[in-house]
Amino acid sequence: MTRGDLQSIITLIAFVAFIGIVWWAFSKRQRAAFSEAERIPLDDDAPYRPSGTAQVPDESGSREAR
Repeated sequence: MTRGDLQSIITLIAFVAFIGIVWWAFSKRQRAAFSEAERIPLDDDAPYRPSGTAQVPDESGSREAR
């Protein structure tokens, strides 16, 4: 087995692995998990407040803009 044969086999294995990962990522079984995960960056965001407002604690201890 020459070096070229070994490189061809490794390339073929990498290509098959790539196709497998793409197939897994776009499978319908993963859709629910991915749709939940795509909301993660948006769930932790605080609501938008214009730059001139400050968050001041009220009597109950919660913060609201004034």
